[in-house]
Amino acid sequence: MSVTKAELELEERAEGKSLYSYQKGAIDKIFTAFEESPEDYHLLYQLPTGGGKTVIFSEIVRQYLKHHKKKVLVLTHRIELCKQTSNMLTEFGVHNKVVDSKADLSDQADFSCFVAMVETLNNRLNDDKLDISDIGLVIIDEAHYNSFTKLFKFFSKSFILGVTATPLSSSIELPMTDNYDELIVGESIESLIENGFLARAEMFTYNVGLTSLVVGANGDYTVKSSEDLYTDNDMLSKLLQAYEERAKGKKTLIFNNGITTSLHVYDTFRRAGYPVAHLDNTNTKKERSMILKWFKNTPGAVLTSVSILTTGFDEPTVESIILNRATKSLTLYYQMIGRGSRILKDKKTFSVIDLGNNFHRFGPWGDGLDWQRIFKSPTYYLDSILTDDELESNFRYEMPDALRAEFAKSEDVHFDIQKTYVDSIRNGESSKVVLERSIEQHAKICIENSEDVYDALALAKQLGDDIDFRIQRYTKCISKSTYNFVDWLKGDYRKKLNSYLRSNFDEVFEQIHGFPPED
Repeated sequence: MSVTKAELELEERAEGKSLYSYQKGAIDKIFTAFEESPEDYHLLYQLPTGGGKTVIFSEIVRQYLKHHKKKVLVLTHRIELCKQTSNMLTEFGVHNKVVDSKADLSDQADFSCFVAMVETLNNRLNDDKLDISDIGLVIIDEAHYNSFTKLFKFFSKSFILGVTATPLSSSIELPMTDNYDELIVGESIESLIENGFLARAEMFTYNVGLTSLVVGANGDYTVKSSEDLYTDNDMLSKLLQAYEERAKGKKTLIFNNGITTSLHVYDTFRRAGYPVAHLDNTNTKKERSMILKWFKNTPGAVLTSVSILTTGFDEPTVESIILNRATKSLTLYYQMIGRGSRILKDKKTFSVIDLGNNFHRFGPWGDGLDWQRIFKSPTYYLDSILTDDELESNFRYEMPDALRAEFAKSEDVHFDIQKTYVDSIRNGESSKVVLERSIEQHAKICIENSEDVYDALALAKQLGDDIDFRIQRYTKCISKSTYNFVDWLKGDYRKKLNSYLRSNFDEVFEQIHGFPPED
């Protein structure tokens, strides 16, 4: 039986050695930068989610305090991360104080390490309540968030170490190269998987029409436009179908863009009889604790959430991630998937169901991104990402496995609307022939897999998603896509398909089989 590098190193850690070899290597590189750079140097360190960034910087704090006579400040962007970080530092023997809104700072002289949230610290510094004159090292967790940059002015003589899984700023107007002098790239996702430190993601994509989504001032899709799309009954049905095809019975975490969407998802799964809970930032601390405890201890549990679990949440028993949203943020894409990557003794893989075209936008999770290039030229990378129109122009409808089995006698069930449209224009034909030929092809595959017209009509009823996909393609081709027109076309297509089947079943059946259907 082969033993992974991770399992060997876990044995070492059990014997009292607290760091993996790649973590030790990262610490050596970071301290070399300390020694070779000026005291106000800004260094950025990248390591994938699950690689142990908190472990690494906790050991850095321990060693720094051991060899320097200055103090350390660790900054986070959420109160939960403050507490987790403080606990990890304590495990490494670092006596630390959390500077929150209620903290009594009268004993601050007794501490050499402080942990604080950005906004709280900013208020304390502006009120001159915290002495930072002796801070030699500032560590910034989740450094890609821009909220930290307003604090840099207070630490003009401190060495700043930012850590992040994705060294790409949350705002294109504030690239990380403006605030950091150098990037050190840590172990890759693929290497961590190969050596058994992370589970491998098995990706399943379901093409979704996203052109109704609106991009907001922050550069990502607005909650309002996302809610409109993802609370639609068709999208909720697609979500449930995807879950039942790829994740049924697995402990599943669903990410949504909006509380209303998450509540609709909760209702959908509850009505279907699955064990499900909803969590968002309006839940009390006690409610959150109870829900997460339930999720941890319930086999096959489904937890639908909004944003709150993208960082600082570690639950190795998660077996499946569903991206029930689209995002233009590479960081968020990696954070969401990373929540499923923690390993367990019997867990080497986890599934990812993408319902936001994110896979097509960003590529596979851990697909060898050149972080140095992205760090140095973020606009070059962002400009290379395909628009939704460009993404969707490359889509083709894929029947779910169960439905494809109903059409097993048909070698090919695809129909290329765009090619048919281009050919019709070149031949001087009306664009209407595109839908006529599409209806004929749909009728043919229905008849191929039927014994009588009633079978064919029943199969046609199951082609709703494919019909809607073809109509959307068609309206893009003719550049006419008002809601009422598209809705009318969908209904008209279904009526004409049924009419075609009733009128032509016998003739088409005989063409296909060489003999007429039985009476």
